[in-house]
Parts: sequence; C-alpha cells; structure tokens
Amino acid sequence: MKLNEHFSDLQDSYLFSTIAHKVAAYQQEHPEKEIIRLGIGDVTLPLCDAVVQAMHRAVDEMGRKESFHGYGPEQGYDFVKEALQGYYAKRGVVLDLQEIFVSDGAKSDVGNILDLFSSENTVLIPDPVYPVYVDTNLMAGRKIVYLDANEQNGFLPLPDPSIKADIIYLCSPNNPTGAVYSRDQLKAWVDYARECGAVILFDAAYEAFLSDPALPRSIFEIEGAKECAIEFCSLSKTAGFTGTRCGYTVVPLALEQEGVSLNKLWLRRQTTKFNGVPYIVQRGAEAVFTEQGQRQIHKAIDYYRENARMIAGALREMGIWFTGGENSPYIWLKCPGGLSSWEYFDRLLTEANVVGTPGAGFGKNGEGFFRLTAFGDRDSTAEAVSRLKKLSLSN
Repeated sequence: MKLNEHFSDLQDSYLFSTIAHKVAAYQQEHPEKEIIRLGIGDVTLPLCDAVVQAMHRAVDEMGRKESFHGYGPEQGYDFVKEALQGYYAKRGVVLDLQEIFVSDGAKSDVGNILDLFSSENTVLIPDPVYPVYVDTNLMAGRKIVYLDANEQNGFLPLPDPSIKADIIYLCSPNNPTGAVYSRDQLKAWVDYARECGAVILFDAAYEAFLSDPALPRSIFEIEGAKECAIEFCSLSKTAGFTGTRCGYTVVPLALEQEGVSLNKLWLRRQTTKFNGVPYIVQRGAEAVFTEQGQRQIHKAIDYYRENARMIAGALREMGIWFTGGENSPYIWLKCPGGLSSWEYFDRLLTEANVVGTPGAGFGKNGEGFFRLTAFGDRDSTAEAVSRLKKLSLSN
C-alpha cells in the first residue's frame, strides 16, 4: 500500500493555528485586555427572517409523510436552480438549468472540480492567493505557475503572453486582497484563456458586495466566457450560510475540452461522489432570492460594507496604502514603517489589542501586507478603528 506522495509537498497549515496560539498566549498574560478580532472571514450576523421561516416550513414538511423528502437530485432541486437562473438574468446572463449545480459551498467545488482535469495540466495562480487553490493542486501533483499580484498592478495581474497554462484561477472581488477586476481586465483573461485553450476557474464568492454597477459580478457577463470558464459562488458571505453550507457552480454547456463536455463530466462526478445539499438548506437558499430575502440580506451586506468603509476611512487618514474596503469585505493594507506581516501582527496585538491576518500567510507576495475583514460587530469594529488611529498617532 502506498500513500499519495504529493501530500508531503504541502506546508503545514500554520497561519491560523499560529495566530490562535499567539492570541491565546497574549490573553493568558493579559487577561484584562479586550481583544478585537478583525482577521476572521466568518460572518457575525444571523440568517435573515425569510431564510429562517423557509427552513422552519421545510422542517415541518420533513416531519410529515406526505411531504417528506429523501434523496434529492445531486445537482440541486429545480426550485433553487430556477431562483438562481432568475438572479443571473437580472444582470443579463442567460443560464440553462442544466448549467447550475447546487453544492455545499464554493470551497468544496473549487477543490472537487479538479477531478475533471489531468494531473499533467499546468495551473496558473495569482500570488497572494486563497490557499485552497494551491493546496488542492499540490495534492494532485500538478505544476503550479505563480503570477505576481503586487502593489504596482493593484493586486490585479493581467495575462502574461509568455506563460502558457491549462487551468487559471481568478477571484474577484479577491480574497485576500479585496481587489476587483474591471470588465476590460476580465475580457483580457477570457481572450487569453480562449487563445491558450485554458479553463478559467472563477471564484465569485464575494460578488454580492459589489456596489459599483460598472464592475462585473459574473465572468459570464464577459463575451466568450461560456466557452472557457466555470464559475463558483457561495451563500456563505452573501446570506450568512457559513454554518449552513450552500453554494453553487455554473458549468456552461458550451464549455468543451478535447471535444468533451465539461458540464457532462461534472454531472457524472457529482452524481457519483455527492449526494446533494439537504432539502431544508435548499429551501432556505431559495428564500435568499425572493424579493423579501434580497431586501433582508442586503441589510446585512450594507452593515458589513459600512464596517469596511470605517476601516478604509481610517487607513486613508493614517496615510496607509490599501486595496479593498469598497466593493469588498476585505481590506488589504501595506504594513506601515516597513514592518513585516508578522511584525505588524504582533504590534497590533500587543499595542492595540486588535487581531488581523498577516499577508505572508497567503503567499510570498503577501509579505509586508496585512488583511483586515469587515465581518465583525459594528461596535467592535468602531473601537478597533479608534485603536488603530491612536496607534498611528503614537508613532
């Protein structure tokens, strides 16, 4: 018996465990200090009423023989897919129900989609990056080529004609940097992928935070994208489903490789390895896209946007360079005073009692940068902003 040797290529998942250890040690030494956490990517507001009511009704259905639901379709119930179809139509994207696959979250699908591709493919990943993109490919032994995202390009790298890749990861609005691609920039990526015969894996998990109508919320708003892209999205940050788990992936019928439909391959994969999202959760997901649900979830999104605005405003006052904070729940800042990511982490923790995420944990180009999130409580965020300003004034 042999194990998958490629798991030895993975680095230990040290980032958040190291953060937790440092915070715990500091709290033990200073129990009187109130720590404010702006590093976590989890939401803090509860599910909206429309979702909760829909789930309650679904629970009641499951308790009656005449309305009980057992195994559902692995690709999702039509009532959710029809709701998503209508959601995309509002931005001019026409989808066939067969192109929509309901899942337990974008993270799962971003990794699982790799079942469709040979391990001999070359993968292009911008750095800094959401670690799942890297680790899932390392597990399969694929060659990874990194594309520099940096301060000079606003952490929005464009295609390099000298690089040839088979699989391309893009995330917009980006995690961790909060940067957002324009239509023209995404068009450049679509054109590049079509020329190379590559497939773009487009992570749109934060699309609901876009407030600028000029910015694309789906890669399928770009001409030609259905012939070269797969889109992943999630209700985790959009509607507070981090603890409920529901997302969706769009695999266009027009997308083929070597004359084979990727839609049919994904359907085959899902019906073999996935039993679908629970009926109760899917009824909650359906409610997200009702008029009442959209109104309610946007109150939560606006709440987080205001948190982001507060943080971004403070950084501007302090003269600190950053991306994100607008059209994104993440704020990616340049560590002041030339500090390294971990040096800045330690300083914020010990001098301001604020916790964020060192950018070095997201790749080599993250060194010297730092991520803050807008998913915290409003009063705590306001207090953290006040502490950041005081820390700046003390220099």
